[in-house]
Amino acid sequence: MTTSTAKLELNSGFLSRSARTQAQPPEHETTLSTSTTPPTTFLGNPVEICLVTSDYKRTITGLSALGIHPWRVFTFHPDNTTDQTYRGNPSPFTLRVCFAELSPSMVYEVIQPVSGATIFQEFLEQHGEGIHHIAYDCNGVPFEERIKGFKEKGFEMVQGGNWGGNRFAFFETEATTGTCFETYHFPEGFEFPEPDEIFPAVGKEE
Repeated sequence: MTTSTAKLELNSGFLSRSARTQAQPPEHETTLSTSTTPPTTFLGNPVEICLVTSDYKRTITGLSALGIHPWRVFTFHPDNTTDQTYRGNPSPFTLRVCFAELSPSMVYEVIQPVSGATIFQEFLEQHGEGIHHIAYDCNGVPFEERIKGFKEKGFEMVQGGNWGGNRFAFFETEATTGTCFETYHFPEGFEFPEPDEIFPAVGKEE
């Protein structure tokens, strides 16, 4: 497995890492691109889309009714998430974070801010609930190079942390792009902890 081809997927009821080779669309499928070779960009491939909510349970219940499930619910807090920063300064925060697989290469995330200074609470106060960010793999380049690359393009990191080895960073891109961008990295052999909750409960999926 290499970081450039790694993805999130649900495996036996848990989120895990595995390697993938980017599939080309079938010949009969209509696409907007006329090229048979995917372009290489700084951002790389989209791997996650996230909604911010004031009530994670309500939101994942509604998404489950639309067929997006199961959800794995975790709590990111200072005891399990180190290197917590907010706008360039150390700053503790707690988030309720929920994951569901949309496809083999795309994860849906729902975040509810719980405490501390966060861009997620700011978003709720300024915009209300809704789509907050898209995460990209930056072609699997080393994590520090990703942060440096965003900064060179004029985008500072506004929130970050390290959840048991899973490093994540959010950038101040909303003013010029209309949304926030994130990148994250899972180290080789990363194992997800037991979730706080699985929703719907096992045996209750529709």
